[in-house]
Amino acid sequence: MRYELYYWTGIQGRGEFVRLALEDAGADYIDVARKRGDSAMMPFLRGKYDGGLPFAPPFLKAGRLVIAQTATILAYLGPHLGLVPGGQAAEMYAQQLQQTITDIVVEVHDTHHPISASQYYEQQRAAAKKRAKFFCDERIPKYLDYFESVIERGNGRQALSRHSYVDLSLFQLVSGLDYAFPNAMRRMQKRIPRLRALTERIAERPNIAAYLQSPRRIAFNQDGIFRHYPALDPKI
Repeated sequence: MRYELYYWTGIQGRGEFVRLALEDAGADYIDVARKRGDSAMMPFLRGKYDGGLPFAPPFLKAGRLVIAQTATILAYLGPHLGLVPGGQAAEMYAQQLQQTITDIVVEVHDTHHPISASQYYEQQRAAAKKRAKFFCDERIPKYLDYFESVIERGNGRQALSRHSYVDLSLFQLVSGLDYAFPNAMRRMQKRIPRLRALTERIAERPNIAAYLQSPRRIAFNQDGIFRHYPALDPKI
């Protein structure tokens, strides 16, 4: 099957979690908006096609299926791409972990847009500074300590009993946090050795290494979810 991934051009965003799974598995897919422009998504968002109605990108077209929401897309792709251990318990646990990753991604976004997504960061700097301090001091440690424990309970090297899409998403999460909050992440360094080691191993996987060096991997930038504003990540 040739998959069709729909996500905004110019940013990694939430679509990158899906893209990493497709790249790692060597799946046959097309990044539709990058080929045809963002307007290619509009008929789906306006309900012009049969199937599920997406609220927003990312969404995936797999045959006649139209699947939205990052965690739901990965729950579908996992068994098809061999990116989740077999069995209901493992699949449900993978979904749980992916939903938790989704939770922290929302909190990352809200550090630079704490009041409204429709306003620029510059219009809400004071609130962003307060939100980011709480996020760096309390939320990053809470989430990353949890994921460190997940890996310890898995097999010591991965979140589950073997490589999965959760590992790929943890790689993206840590990479994004390193870009957006380098000072806060340096303070976490000694607390997350397993998570750090996992991130390094994912980057060395052949398909991922090739992808990271390719033009398909858009660099982190100030339009995506993970943004670096020095005022939000001060040195202590």
